[in-house]
Amino acid sequence: MIFGIVAGLIVKSLGLPQDTLNTIIKWVEPVGKIFMNLIFMMVIPLILSALILGIAEIGDVKKLGRMGIKLLIYTIVVSFIAVLIGVTMVNVFNPGQTISADTREYLIGEFGAEAAKAKAQAAAIEADERTVGDILAQIVPRNPFDEMVNAFNSNHTGGGLLSVMFFALIFGVAMAAVGEEKTATLKHFLEGLYEVVIKVIGYAMALAPYGVAALLFNMVLNVGADFLLSLLWYVLIVLGALAIHQFVVYSIILKYFANRNPVQFMKDMGEVTLTAFSTSSSNATLPTAIRVSVEKLKIPKSIAHFVLTIGSTGNQNGTALFEGITVLFLAQVFNVELTLGSQITVVLLCILAGVGTAGVPGGSLPVIVTILVSIGVPGEAIALIYGVDRILDMSRTTLNVNGDITAAAYIQHVEEKAGRLYKEE
Repeated sequence: MIFGIVAGLIVKSLGLPQDTLNTIIKWVEPVGKIFMNLIFMMVIPLILSALILGIAEIGDVKKLGRMGIKLLIYTIVVSFIAVLIGVTMVNVFNPGQTISADTREYLIGEFGAEAAKAKAQAAAIEADERTVGDILAQIVPRNPFDEMVNAFNSNHTGGGLLSVMFFALIFGVAMAAVGEEKTATLKHFLEGLYEVVIKVIGYAMALAPYGVAALLFNMVLNVGADFLLSLLWYVLIVLGALAIHQFVVYSIILKYFANRNPVQFMKDMGEVTLTAFSTSSSNATLPTAIRVSVEKLKIPKSIAHFVLTIGSTGNQNGTALFEGITVLFLAQVFNVELTLGSQITVVLLCILAGVGTAGVPGGSLPVIVTILVSIGVPGEAIALIYGVDRILDMSRTTLNVNGDITAAAYIQHVEEKAGRLYKEE
């Protein structure tokens, strides 16, 4: 990131002819595009495998009765609070509106016809006098494969990625209802598909240093440091919102709903916090989280295994918060006006998307593309935040994992009060 910014500023200060600058940009641009295309390539298989498996796993919690229902309600409520904090921060500070008109025009021009089509589509949707029933009917796909093929086609009149998500959602619910015996082969297939998708995203992340450097180099060469100030605002807002959720919301939950001392609790899970921050992966942190929860925090093994395993995919408070801020920030950058209703839709989508977000570095980026397209912002706009995503990924993963352990403490307290705590094997 630093290399791309500094190199861009140096080349820009040399006073080279515009033709020479254009030639340099043309040679550097493919590196960033390959990186972006690798991410885009995995959006559909990621939504299908991760969301279906996530919902199917949550469906299995019926075997554990009331505990599963409580965890599901807890996840939805706390994720809603997280996204609400993020949306409020963006609306108060408006980071995307700090860029100059020239920079905004360049960014819109850079994404060409896609940006114009997205804005026209958003305006058409806003002007359309459809009822809530019409909108819901459009989300339910008549042909899910057609929606997958046309997911990134701005001229498509169907539900697009929203319909793909609905298909995955209903498929996961039905899969859980049918039962594990009859769906074991299908589940193994989806798990294999999910692992392959994660591996490809890993390949893309390996290319990230070069892709990010190329993207930022070209951006600085075209617009100078103007957009970087807006990006800094965005980073500070994300970190501030994550801190509020970590130290205010979680502290309230621990003190009043889990009967724990928040300061001591956060000290005891320090090892988990460091592991999550350094790996940027909820899945990679899972073994450490379970060990610390059982040994240091004295959470029963049955609850720790159940809550933390599902939580590593299904309880992504930090990711939901990050996605809400990012979507609204990029909407502001591209001057896409979102009504209160549209922002509520973003909140609901972020909560739903958090269930199917991969618990690995960069796993939330394809999901953000899904939400961007649904509100009329070009999916390619995600490239603008790639450069700073790593530090934000480390921070939101920390919140995700801490949130899982907080949820486990809450479930333990509720089960103890109700006298339904499961006996250790």
